[in-house]
Amino acid sequence: MDGEAKVLNQEPVKKPPSIKKEIIRLVSKLLIVVFVFVLLFTFVFGVLRTSNNTMSPAIKNGDIVLYYRLDKNYVANDVVIVEYEGETQLRRVVAVAGDSVDITEEGLIINGSPQYEPSITTETLPYVDGIEFPITLKEDEVFLLADDREDSQDSRVYGPVNVGSIQGKAISIFRRRGI
Repeated sequence: MDGEAKVLNQEPVKKPPSIKKEIIRLVSKLLIVVFVFVLLFTFVFGVLRTSNNTMSPAIKNGDIVLYYRLDKNYVANDVVIVEYEGETQLRRVVAVAGDSVDITEEGLIINGSPQYEPSITTETLPYVDGIEFPITLKEDEVFLLADDREDSQDSRVYGPVNVGSIQGKAISIFRRRGI
């Protein structure tokens, strides 16, 4: 090539980022992850460690329960988290809005039909100082019972619960003891 100088297209050499910039990037990414985690477990999910056996045998003392806060459509057999007299409780939904609930010596009766509950090992009886039966649930109300029915405070004591006062629905249980 007759005396013409060849010009090579060379890209400029990039300097590697400094350690300080890399650390700042890492810390900012970690802060974003922590922020998202805190948001999720403040507004979407909740975690509860059980401190009694009122839901035994399904949920035992010491189990960790993960619950979902946003779903307010409860059906019979859902386990929900509710607060009564400053105590956070796990209770099972046995009846929803429009259902008629009666508890007699024969046990739990929903809409005139005796309920077969194979996982309940104790009798379902009304409390002497509890609410009067039968009761028909109004709009946005559910009737809650503990699985261990002998000495548990549930809707037999405090009546139907408004759906708005329920903190969430159990979605997963992590057994800590007696696996």
